[in-house]
Amino acid sequence: MENLSINIKEKKDYFISLFEDTGWDIIKDSVNSSQFDDIIVKLVNEVNHGRRFTPMYKDIFNAFLECPYEKMNVVIVGQDPYPQLGVADGISFSCSKKDKIEKSLNYIFDEIVKTVYTPMIGEEKLKLLKEGLNPDLKRWSKQGILMLNTALTVQIGKIGSHYNIWDGFINNIFKELDKRSDLIIVLLGKKAEQYELMLTNNTVLKVSHPASAAYRGGSWDSKDVFNKINEHLKLQGKSTIIW
Repeated sequence: MENLSINIKEKKDYFISLFEDTGWDIIKDSVNSSQFDDIIVKLVNEVNHGRRFTPMYKDIFNAFLECPYEKMNVVIVGQDPYPQLGVADGISFSCSKKDKIEKSLNYIFDEIVKTVYTPMIGEEKLKLLKEGLNPDLKRWSKQGILMLNTALTVQIGKIGSHYNIWDGFINNIFKELDKRSDLIIVLLGKKAEQYELMLTNNTVLKVSHPASAAYRGGSWDSKDVFNKINEHLKLQGKSTIIW
């Protein structure tokens, strides 16, 4: 491909600059590697062949940038980004770029209302409902949740198309996560569960992916995961999540 090498260093330097003071040294090391050269080559090749992808380059690492390593207490792992153009923002399930709650996130919010908010009463419940049901999930990231996908990009309109591009990179992330022993890691769906064997030191919770309910047209059973996360955080003496 012509002039591809010109863009690689530029893009790598840009990403590395984003991670200063975030604690995510594993990201800087990975971006510095030849493995990441291959990722950039593949993404540029996609574009050159008319296969657009999402999210945009500048948003690819937002899940990490909005959740500094030292602040991370919870990891929620989805599949890949929303495949529609102009929806994915780099944080799994978040859709801040649109004033609309996507189906998977709507199932998540329904379960939060049912399992977390319903027992509450009066003004407290109304306040949380008003503040909580917002499609921008940076508020979860800022509370210490790494909202991770098993692929950081996807071809527009083609679910699962970039898993192979990101597989090695995501493997490195899970190896880094398992150096910790205080994380609560939620694996949503079969794709995320493939990484379970790599997670030997942390608390792992498994739940079906909310998209599976969308395909069936039924309800999503969260297995009370949002309350369970907070219960585990309490046991560790950490602040609970305001969903």
